[in-house]
Amino acid sequence: MWFLCVFFHRLLDYRRPEVESLAELFGHLEWKLTENFHVDSPFHFVSLPSEEIARKIAKRSILVKGIYELWGHGSNHQELEEAIKLFPEERKIPYLSSDSTFRIIVDSFGKVISFEEQNKRINGLSYIPFKGRVDLRNPDHKFWLMETDDYGTNNGLPRVVQKKVFFGREIGAADRKLLPTYQLKSRGYLGPTAMDAEMAFLMANQGLAQPGKLVYDPFVGTGSILVAAAHFGAMTMGADIDIRVVRDGRGPNCNIWSNFKQYGLPPPISLLRADNNLPPWRQGLGEVFDAIICDPPYGVRAGGRKSGGRKLMKGTVDPYTVPEDKKADHIPSTAAYCLAECVHDLLDLAAKMLVMGGRLVFFYPVVRDEGSGDPQYPEHPCFAMAAACEQILSFRYSRHLLTMVKTAAYTEELAESARLKHREFKENHLKWMEDGNLHSAVFSPADAQQPPPAGWPERELKPKYRGSMCRLITFD
Repeated sequence: MWFLCVFFHRLLDYRRPEVESLAELFGHLEWKLTENFHVDSPFHFVSLPSEEIARKIAKRSILVKGIYELWGHGSNHQELEEAIKLFPEERKIPYLSSDSTFRIIVDSFGKVISFEEQNKRINGLSYIPFKGRVDLRNPDHKFWLMETDDYGTNNGLPRVVQKKVFFGREIGAADRKLLPTYQLKSRGYLGPTAMDAEMAFLMANQGLAQPGKLVYDPFVGTGSILVAAAHFGAMTMGADIDIRVVRDGRGPNCNIWSNFKQYGLPPPISLLRADNNLPPWRQGLGEVFDAIICDPPYGVRAGGRKSGGRKLMKGTVDPYTVPEDKKADHIPSTAAYCLAECVHDLLDLAAKMLVMGGRLVFFYPVVRDEGSGDPQYPEHPCFAMAAACEQILSFRYSRHLLTMVKTAAYTEELAESARLKHREFKENHLKWMEDGNLHSAVFSPADAQQPPPAGWPERELKPKYRGSMCRLITFD
């Protein structure tokens, strides 16, 4: 069945990957490209197996505004009327009966329609034989008349998109209360790296969080990503190298556990003080996690740390054993943990402990250097890249949300192949990955006074209607 999928006009290139991920949970989908279609338009045609699946996707999605059974569309209201009259009567009659209630909502994109004009447009639909009673509060059926204007300076659409008028019956709509409920400013326990609620829910959708699944975050921090996964019914588990974060928080009533209690969510089954560089799992423990979703530290708001301390890492002191009477309050020493090593360890952990078909979802930073070309992504022979979504944060810096699917079982041969890929990746990548100094590579006081080097793009990297960029990548 073909439906009209209308998106919110934000995080433009995260939109379709999110719907495609949700289709993995609920059913197959197919996109339909129309004449003068542009991927940045909020109006997309999608094929789904049933209305029930369309309703589930719309309700769970963060970026879908609504999914509609399209009765007609055209470049003007006359064409719209002709299209609606051609729509099969047997599909219209059940929603026009005298024993039902309905409401017609006029919406627009790129322009404002006054209240008087809205009423005029509703009255212009008199050719549709509505027999039921109007109910503006709780109708049985909602109908939407949606309209875009021709391309203009301020309407936010690409030039190829032409004026369109759509009319359809609402199948499903987004949960408008979700993001206000979970917004960070109302969160009880926060840290400097707490993930924005909207992005956390997008990551949980990319990770296919659902009841019966186990989601792990090895850099849990204050638990924002796990809160989103728990909202969708997944069991959660987290770890962090800082024992004060996972054990103490800011007191007995202000910690990770209290964040779950605040929203009435099931708490994590476990929180560990663990080092991503030295994972605590026993030998032989195999595939246990359905998804690993995380935001690794990469040196902008927080730098990566691993166990050891500088003297221990240099070999000037020997490893020591913490006395029993000091274990309760002991804070282990740590050393710098560069991004290249962190990502390699993360991929190795995911290859070992994700179930087949499980997903690894994580952010990866990219410095927009002169002549850098397309970004290089870390690879692993156990994984295929499903999606790579870029979010531009500054003139020189962006972060990419990578979604990788486990396609091969972990073996020692594949582990060795991954190690060689990692070594090649380090040798051919930027130096800041090794020294961990991403902050200085991105933020420089001179950037504000000096023009960009010759050959660099202008500061207006994207048209105004774009907020981000995404590219889907698949490997055989």
